[in-house]
Amino acid sequence: MPGEVIDRPNPQPLPSHIEDHVLSLAVKLDKAKLDSSTATALQEFRRAANYIAAAMIFLHDNVLLERDLTFDDIKPRLLGHWGTCPGLTLVYSHLNLLASQHNQDIIYVVGPGHGAPAILASLWIEGSLERFYPQYSRTKQGLHNLITKFSTPSGFPSHINAETPGAIHEGGELGYALSVAYGAVMDKPDLVVACIVGDGESETGPTATAWHAAKYIDPKESGAVIPVVHVNGFKISERTIYGCMDDKEMAALFTGYGYQPRFVDDLDDIDADLGASMEWALSEIHRIQKAARSGKPIMKPRWPVLILRTPKGWGCPKKVHGEFVEGSFHSHQVPLMAAKKDGEELKQLQEWLSSYKPAELFTKDGGVVDDVVRIIPKDDSKKLGQQPVTYASHDELEVPDWKAFGIKKGEQASCMQACGALLDQTFVDNPHSIRVFSPDELVSNKLDAVFKHTGRNFQWDEFTFGKGGRVIETLSEHTCEGFMQGYTLTGRTGVFPSYESFLGIVHTMMVQYSKFNKMARETSWRKDISSINYIETSTWTRQEHNGFSHQNPSFIGAVLNLKPTAARVYLPPDANTFLSTLAHCLRSKNYVNLMVGSKQPQPVFLSPDEADSHCRAGASVWKFASTDNGLNPDVVLVGIGAELTFEVIEAAAMLKRLAPHLRVRVINVTDLMILGLEGSHPHALSHDDFDALFTSDKPIHFNYHGYAKELQGLLFGRPNLHRITTEAYDEEGSTTTPLDMMLRNRVSRWHVVDAALKGAAVGNEGVRVDLHELRTNNMHELKKVGDYILSNGKDPDGAYDTPDFEGGKGIHRDVGYAD
Repeated sequence: MPGEVIDRPNPQPLPSHIEDHVLSLAVKLDKAKLDSSTATALQEFRRAANYIAAAMIFLHDNVLLERDLTFDDIKPRLLGHWGTCPGLTLVYSHLNLLASQHNQDIIYVVGPGHGAPAILASLWIEGSLERFYPQYSRTKQGLHNLITKFSTPSGFPSHINAETPGAIHEGGELGYALSVAYGAVMDKPDLVVACIVGDGESETGPTATAWHAAKYIDPKESGAVIPVVHVNGFKISERTIYGCMDDKEMAALFTGYGYQPRFVDDLDDIDADLGASMEWALSEIHRIQKAARSGKPIMKPRWPVLILRTPKGWGCPKKVHGEFVEGSFHSHQVPLMAAKKDGEELKQLQEWLSSYKPAELFTKDGGVVDDVVRIIPKDDSKKLGQQPVTYASHDELEVPDWKAFGIKKGEQASCMQACGALLDQTFVDNPHSIRVFSPDELVSNKLDAVFKHTGRNFQWDEFTFGKGGRVIETLSEHTCEGFMQGYTLTGRTGVFPSYESFLGIVHTMMVQYSKFNKMARETSWRKDISSINYIETSTWTRQEHNGFSHQNPSFIGAVLNLKPTAARVYLPPDANTFLSTLAHCLRSKNYVNLMVGSKQPQPVFLSPDEADSHCRAGASVWKFASTDNGLNPDVVLVGIGAELTFEVIEAAAMLKRLAPHLRVRVINVTDLMILGLEGSHPHALSHDDFDALFTSDKPIHFNYHGYAKELQGLLFGRPNLHRITTEAYDEEGSTTTPLDMMLRNRVSRWHVVDAALKGAAVGNEGVRVDLHELRTNNMHELKKVGDYILSNGKDPDGAYDTPDFEGGKGIHRDVGYAD
C-alpha cells in the first residue's frame, strides 16, 4: 500500500482552535548559549554517532570511506531504521553532558527500539561495547566489526535487546518504555531515567495510560523520569497523531497529565535549546525531591516533560528519485533501499556519509578524536552503557520462614489471605526492595493482609500521599507489568496479583520480557535478577458471580509456551502449599513464575511439613484419599488446581461408597512442569519417576484447571497415552453457581466418578460387571443436582463439605459468593 503523499518535507501541524493563552502552560526559558567547547563536543559526538549509525545500515566494507563506495561495499540485505536515529543520538549526547556535569546516575530507556544503530554507535564511542564485547574495540577493526556485522547473524540485531549495554527494555514491541522507566526509579532515590517516547509509540494504549505513572512516584524515596516525547511527525507510511497536534494542543494535553511541558524545537541552535531544557528538567526534579526529603513535600508536583520536535531522518538525503525523504516517512527505515544496485542511490549514499566528514572524527587506527569523547563521563560507572544498576544490581530478598504463617491441617483457609500475611512480613523485612503491582483488585483478591504494615502508594491521593506504601494499584494491567519489569530489571522483586481472566492483557508484554531475559542469560556480563511473579486468583472456578467474561485461564498456556529455562507454572491446592510456593518463587531468580490459586476458603489438606515435601516433589500420592494408601490401583485420579482437586477428593469419597471394590490412587500435581516429557523441562519427571507416580499401565484421569490442550501438549511423547483421559475448562460459563461451573465444564465430582468407573472397568472385573448400573445411577445424581441448581439458584447444602475418609462426618464449608 503506498504511503501518504506530501508536498513538502517536515510539514508542521495545522493550527488548532484552542485559545492562544494556553501556550502560557508551556515552560519558557531564557536562551542560554553553550560555550564553544561544549557545543563543539556535542556536535562532534553526534556527527560521529550518526555516521556510524548510517554506516551500520549500509556498509559491508570500506567503513571509513577511505575510497569511493562501490556496489561491493554495500550489504546484500539492507536492514535497520534510520528515521529515529538522529533524535536518539541527539538526546544521548545531552545525557552524556548532564551525567558529566552533575555526576548524575542516568539510564536511557529507548521506546523506539528499532533505533538500535544510534544506541550501538553511541555505546561504541563511549567504550561500553568494548567493555563487554572485546571484538568491538575502539579500533579500526572493532569499528569494522560493528558496522559490517550489524543486522547479520554474527552481529547485533536490528532492535535494542538484552545484548545492548545499558538497556532494560526489549525494543521490539511499542508501548511499554514509559512504564518500565517509572518502575526502574522506584526505591532508587538518586537515579534519573531519561525515557524517549516516539510519537508513533505515543499512539499505543499502554503509553497513553503510562503518562499517569508519575502519580505513583514518591520523590522522598524514589528517583525520577525525564520523559522526552520525540515528535518527528511520521510513522512507517503516515503522519503521527502528535505530529499533527500544535503546541497549544500538546501543552494542554501534558498539563492535564500533570506535567510541565517544555518544547525543544530550535533547529538552528538545537544544542543550546536541548541543553537548557535538560538542565531545567534536572533542576525541577531536584527541587521536587528536595522538598519531599526535607519534610515539605509538594502535593501534586508537576514533573518536567520535554517535547522534542526534529525532522524524521534528519541529515539523510532530502530527496530520492524526486520524493521527499528527510522529513518524511520515506526515511523511517532505509532511505536508499536500492543502493546495492542503483548508481544514483549509491552516489547519494556516498554524499550523505561523506557529509559527516569521517576523516575528521576518527584517527588512522579507527579510534575517535578527543572532541568526540569530551562530553562522555570519565567515570565508567556513570556512562550510560555501564550503569551497574542495569546489569549487575540484585537485592536479595530476605524471605521469612513461611511455616510461621502455616495453617493447621484440617482447617479451612483462603490461600490468598495466608499469602497476604507472608507478603506483609516480607515488606517489613525488605522495606526498599519488593513491591506489589496490582490492577486495583488486591482487596477483592483477599490479599489485603499486606496492608497490616504498609499502604498504597498513590501520590495524588491525599490519604496515601507521602507514606511510602509498598502497594501500587492502578487499573492498567499494562502499567503494572511495565512497573514490575523496570523494578525487577534494576535489581528488585515484584509481585503481580490479578484476576485470572485479565492477566492475558499483558501476555505479549510478558513474552517480550521473557525474550529479553533469555538473551540476558546468554550474555557473560548480565547478572542474575529476581523472577517476575504472577499470582493468578479469582479464577474461573469461582467467577460464577461475574459471568463468562471473567472465566479465562489462558495465561497458563502463555507461560507454558516460554522457554523451559524460564517457564514455571504452579497450581497449589491449599493454603500451606501456596505459602511454600510463594516463598520459593520470591527466592528464585530469572524465571517467569505463575502461581494459580483460590481466594475462597479451602480445606487445608497438608500440614506445613507435608506441604513443603509435596511442593519440592511437584506432585505426590494423597494417601488419605486413596485406597490402601494408593497401592495397586485400578485407576489413577489426578487433580490439578485447587477446586479441581477438591472435586477429585469428593469423587474418591463417593467411589468408596458406590464401588468399594474399586481401588483408586489420588494424586495432586502442584508443579505443572513435571508432566512434560523427560528432558523437555528441568522439572520434568523421568520416565521411571512418572511411571512410579502414575503407574506404568493403569488408566489415568486428569481433572485440570486450564485448557485440555495445554495438558495434552505437556504429556505428548509419554508412553501409553491411550490410557489417559482429560477434562478441563471447556469455555462453558455464565453467571451461575460454583458447582454449576464444574458441571458445565465436565470437571465435577460426578464426571470424575464416571471417568474412574470407565477406567477401572478395564482391569477390574467387579467394576466391569456393574459398570452400566453404576454409571447410570451416577449420571442420575448429576442430573438431579443440575435440576436443583436450576430451580433454586444455589448449590445443594453441604456440597462443599470436606469428606472424611475415616467414616466420620465431613467438615462443613461455606464457599462464599462475595467478590
